[in-house]
Amino acid sequence: MPEQQFYFLGEPISSAKHIDVDTTLDLDGLKHLVAAHFAIVEPNGIGFQAQDKFLSELSEVVSSSSPVAITIDGHEVRDIPGPQGLPYVGNYLEVYPDHLGNHQRLFDQYGPIFKTTNMGRTVYQTNDPVISAIAFAESDFFSKKINESHPLAGLKTPAAGIFLGDTDTPEWRVAHKFLPPALGPKAVRHYAPTMQKTVEEAYEVFDELDRNNKAWNVYQYMLKLGSQAVGKLTLGLDFQHFTSQDAPLHEMVHLIADLLSLNKKVTSKGTWYSKLPFGDPQKLKVVKARVEELVDQSIQTAARGGVTDLPLQDAALQASNMVDYAMRATDNKGEKLPKSSLVWALVVATAAGFTTTSSLLSWLIYGLVTYPGMQERLLQELIDHGIDENTQITADITDRLDFLDKYIKETQRRHNPSFQPGRTAKVDLILPGGYRLPKDAVLIPALHHIHNNPSLWDNPAHFNPDRWDTEQVKNRHKASYVPFGTGPRMCIGFNFALQEIKVFLPKLIYRYKFIRDGDGVIEYDPMFQLIRPNNLYVRAERRVKWPARTPQNSS
Repeated sequence: MPEQQFYFLGEPISSAKHIDVDTTLDLDGLKHLVAAHFAIVEPNGIGFQAQDKFLSELSEVVSSSSPVAITIDGHEVRDIPGPQGLPYVGNYLEVYPDHLGNHQRLFDQYGPIFKTTNMGRTVYQTNDPVISAIAFAESDFFSKKINESHPLAGLKTPAAGIFLGDTDTPEWRVAHKFLPPALGPKAVRHYAPTMQKTVEEAYEVFDELDRNNKAWNVYQYMLKLGSQAVGKLTLGLDFQHFTSQDAPLHEMVHLIADLLSLNKKVTSKGTWYSKLPFGDPQKLKVVKARVEELVDQSIQTAARGGVTDLPLQDAALQASNMVDYAMRATDNKGEKLPKSSLVWALVVATAAGFTTTSSLLSWLIYGLVTYPGMQERLLQELIDHGIDENTQITADITDRLDFLDKYIKETQRRHNPSFQPGRTAKVDLILPGGYRLPKDAVLIPALHHIHNNPSLWDNPAHFNPDRWDTEQVKNRHKASYVPFGTGPRMCIGFNFALQEIKVFLPKLIYRYKFIRDGDGVIEYDPMFQLIRPNNLYVRAERRVKWPARTPQNSS
């Protein structure tokens, strides 16, 4: 079996590796062989050359008298670029306070992947769907390992398994066995009546605000609405958010909002900062402990009520909430979700359930009062499908609302609340384009910048739900639209979130006409884990008349 030497173009020939080449291979087989030796993620991008000559046949590679240089997608292998930064501070001032705008500037300057270091903490960002899909896949190259550079480092809780824990741990495996049935499509349909009742109970407050001609902060009230439903459906708690227009947020909601804010503050600075025994790092520890205590109280209350054990799927369809499910559900061996995993599984379900939903609801209302014609088209679709104030909104009904679906997708494309899911390199590896990524590096598929990348989306700044009917969008790369991530560690609550949105929004649109109050620039808080409009105020004017059904739908 002949032996050949291979090295990366751009590196010294002395770095060449000796590889035995089976002459029965074809060129593609050789690429896969070389990829395995050099940890090249995508073998198809490999090219060979020697003495400035491109080698396109296996025989040319084997017979070369000089070491063979490897190219990746026609490029030399190279380090990932990024701004040089300042001593100690690094690139912090080039990213904050406007990390969305500044990250876009860095993509424009450095290309589809770049590196920043903030006070000693290094991360890599990409707006490339090919690289993102590779990162999202649980593979020999990437996994969700929450190390000190990961955006969730301050919240890491191994017992959580889901979201806040590393992949391929016992906690992750048990959580992924027990939790998906409770958040699958069938179980979520089971929750729809509670979702509808929640929004209808909020009418009294919104009606009172209208009678008093008062504008209200959209995010604050959507936070109340989203968390009110999630409190019932995950913890079995009534947060009492709509007993009056000034009803305070429940302690649990305050604490989870504090968690997301404190984690962002801690992880945006260096690892050294997170280890301080005072200030925000210490507050983060205290808040985590109090959240755990409150959830544990809910579990104890549920346990005192007495429950009947059920198989996973049956428990998912019969349980009144996720605490009830977690107490009942048993696997085929008769085992239950361990107490060590139960508390933080419920914390994650609660937090993820309302923080993302409330932010997305806020952006959906922003779209109603910002983009001409949206509110009218959504209302007309409800009328044309015979929906009125007495309609019980179910998944069967919302599945028929095509424009609602497109409007939600376009809002998630243009204004997605989540923006920084991190994945960690398991080995030193070479990405498409020839970019070298070191082991334990955290790569962030930058969702906002993928969804607004002009090389992927036609006129991305233009809000256009009808783009979702075009062949260009239908044939897009699978990772060019990933509002909930993708791969084995994508958000398991996406069915829950979309069902909640598709119940809340039609009920609100049918009852109210939304009018923007003021015309100032909408601001977001860069020191929060999600992107949300902080200063959007609207009036919800109670409707007194509705349009007629369009002729083709009035049979």
